[in-house]
Amino acid sequence: MLGTVLGGLGVAGLATVAGYNTMSPASQLYGRTFIGLPRGTRLMALTYDDGPNDPNTWQMMEVLERHGVKATFFLVGQFVQQKPEIARALVEAGHAIGNHTWDHPKLIFCSTPEVRRQLEQAQKAIFDSTGVEAKLFRPPFGGRRPASLRTVRAFGLVPIMWNVTCYDWKAESAKEIVGHAERQIRGGDVILLHDGGYRRMGADRSRTVTASDEILTRYKGEGYEFVTIPQMLAYQAEKS
Repeated sequence: MLGTVLGGLGVAGLATVAGYNTMSPASQLYGRTFIGLPRGTRLMALTYDDGPNDPNTWQMMEVLERHGVKATFFLVGQFVQQKPEIARALVEAGHAIGNHTWDHPKLIFCSTPEVRRQLEQAQKAIFDSTGVEAKLFRPPFGGRRPASLRTVRAFGLVPIMWNVTCYDWKAESAKEIVGHAERQIRGGDVILLHDGGYRRMGADRSRTVTASDEILTRYKGEGYEFVTIPQMLAYQAEKS
């Protein structure tokens, strides 16, 4: 059936479909990725990309500690190398960490050797700083191809996407970030946020810090439990 549909699209249509499925966080066409639990599940996971970042990662940790919540941080290798003390502090506080490549390239344009190099360098930086071997991976920009996912899995990494996008990297206020979350959250969600910016250390993510506090206050008040991605994966395995 899929072959019939694709066959009728033509070259332009196929290019559009291919482009969509390389970047869409929910697409499973190019390989299975984890995007969350069944909707309605009373668990949710906050995930943060592009750190560690000074000072906002520290501030995010303070918010999470105040709420008694553990989150999952996908770390950029070159920033881990610059701020190893932040990466160590995340692990010591009980947060889960994952590989977000060495310097945040668009993997859909990278050769397999380059994808491997990105993973290796980030893994080394994370291990050297924390003593932890990352088991999770999130592709920069959400971009992936079958070949890149095969390389990720060959490293023993589990590819993690998301199903709630808060657009915090371009939001003008914490209220805007929270609004994006509220429109999408249904339970069982993996929520995409950012504690850093991939271009440089010191990106301003103060609005995300405030929004995280508001999201936690609201949804904990509604009886949701916030867990890490490894806890979500364990829950999924138990229920399957």
